[in-house]
Amino acid sequence: MRRVIVDSALYRDGRRTDGPADLSQALSEARATGDAFLWVGLHEPTHAEFDHVTAEFALHPLAVEDALKAHQRPKLEVYDDSLFAVLKPVVYEPESDRVSSGELMVFMGDSFVVTVRHGEGAPLAAVRKRLEADPEVLRHGPTAVLYAVSDAIVDHYIDVAGELQVDLEELEADVFAPTGGKAGNTAERIYTAKRQVLEFRRASGPLAGPMSRLTAGTVPFVNEHSQPFFRDVNDHLTRANEQVEGLDRLLSDVLSAHLAQMGVRQNDDMRKISAWAAMAAVPTMVAGIYGMNFDHMPELHWEWSYPAVIVLMVGTVFGLYRLFKRRGWM
Repeated sequence: MRRVIVDSALYRDGRRTDGPADLSQALSEARATGDAFLWVGLHEPTHAEFDHVTAEFALHPLAVEDALKAHQRPKLEVYDDSLFAVLKPVVYEPESDRVSSGELMVFMGDSFVVTVRHGEGAPLAAVRKRLEADPEVLRHGPTAVLYAVSDAIVDHYIDVAGELQVDLEELEADVFAPTGGKAGNTAERIYTAKRQVLEFRRASGPLAGPMSRLTAGTVPFVNEHSQPFFRDVNDHLTRANEQVEGLDRLLSDVLSAHLAQMGVRQNDDMRKISAWAAMAAVPTMVAGIYGMNFDHMPELHWEWSYPAVIVLMVGTVFGLYRLFKRRGWM
């Protein structure tokens, strides 16, 4: 368990204390005092490694199964002896301009909270440190941990949305530049950006339901005085979801504009090709007529016939060029 448990501490009256190393003894001590709780943090435990925690805290087997599989949507479920929440933190990778998501499960019950983290997107050391520096919030018990974790994740949603907004503005500038849209990978870049936004929506969108329930203050195992805190988190989540929706709509508009530009450019290319073909067709036709070797063609024996034909071809081609140029085909 030393490899799996990232941190385990007993908190009494909002402050970290030195408690028993054994989980069972620490939990018994927390429940005996009434003003303490045990916070255990785990990282990617296996089924065998999680069995000890499951037995000590009497976690529901369905919630344990979800926590181990780590492919869940954000949700909030209430069991007889515990509350189970699933959160999906997101991480923006500036090197590849990609968004990746992890998973964070929170078990809350009588004087305990267990956090299970999958992936590298939700390190809780900073959250735990910030909470330990604010005993007033930590006195709310396990509810404070759920609030702090969700607040940190949702605040990071806004940061990631800002990074995606910058990428989208750069992509939009490239598409609408005078030479934009000519690169073969423009459509691929737009679709890649839409995939990143979709990954983001899968993390932030479903979280609205659980946050609304926590804001209502009717969820068991949650401190009844915590509504203002979760209301603040819910407001930030609403803002993040609105940003994501705006990014998705803007990407669709950029894609439509790019496809429209490609269509316009293809039409311009077809007009230019048609214009050059028309100009080439005139001398070809004249040369073809006078190259048929008929005996009875009066112009063949005229002294100025050759210069006249050349002037006719050049003049006709020049006239067509001026006409196409005036109409914007050249």
